[in-house]
Amino acid sequence: MFWLVEKFFSIQGEGRYAGVPSYFLRTGGCNLSCPGFGAQYDLRGERRVGCDTWFAVDRAFAGTWESVEDGGKLLEELDRAFTGIGYRPDVVITGGEPLIYATDPVFYSVVEGLLERSVRITFETNGTVELDFNLHPAYRDAVFALSVKLSNSGEPRDRRIRPEALKRIAANASEYFLKFTIDEASIEEGRAKEEIDEIRNILPEAEIYCMPVGESRAALRRSDRAVFDFCMRRGYRYSDRLHIRIFDMTQGV
Repeated sequence: MFWLVEKFFSIQGEGRYAGVPSYFLRTGGCNLSCPGFGAQYDLRGERRVGCDTWFAVDRAFAGTWESVEDGGKLLEELDRAFTGIGYRPDVVITGGEPLIYATDPVFYSVVEGLLERSVRITFETNGTVELDFNLHPAYRDAVFALSVKLSNSGEPRDRRIRPEALKRIAANASEYFLKFTIDEASIEEGRAKEEIDEIRNILPEAEIYCMPVGESRAALRRSDRAVFDFCMRRGYRYSDRLHIRIFDMTQGV
């Protein structure tokens, strides 16, 4: 069994496949909370902070999540959705942290079923979960968008950087790339360069995308120019965040 927060058809807004029509499956739960990103939300009058997908991270919202106990039923639902769309789009499995369910048989059956349908799957993951590619070989055929967290996430280094997990993905996955969320302060203080260099030493062949921190258009604007210039200086790829840029704070788009 795994938790699903939302599912919807949209366009990938970040990273290597930005602009590609994609069906999103957002799982519930995460092994990080990232308070440093500063997205504020209210919970029964209590002010909390976290990442821009706090509604899929904070288990206080689990009462609104869907329990998926039958992978076959979810696949049938996706088949109907794809028929309505008229083609099979990419599927992006995001969160939260989707790979906390990597060993769950229901979750794995959904991944296998999608791959059997020749659907390209991208996992949007923080790269901290060590996968067993021999026990779960279907993961070899997925794309891994490795959104490794930097110190601006507010998470301690030993929680957000797991070299063995990253190396396993690089050694086994058909495709992977790094995607960092950075802000103007981390660029000006030199932390962004130093921390990305550290992770690049773990994955020297990885393509690097950088995007601005923010859960809203206004928040993106505070760092987007600095991140743009940073990518030009460092030879990285700039990734915008199309969903936020177009729809602001609207969920499920």
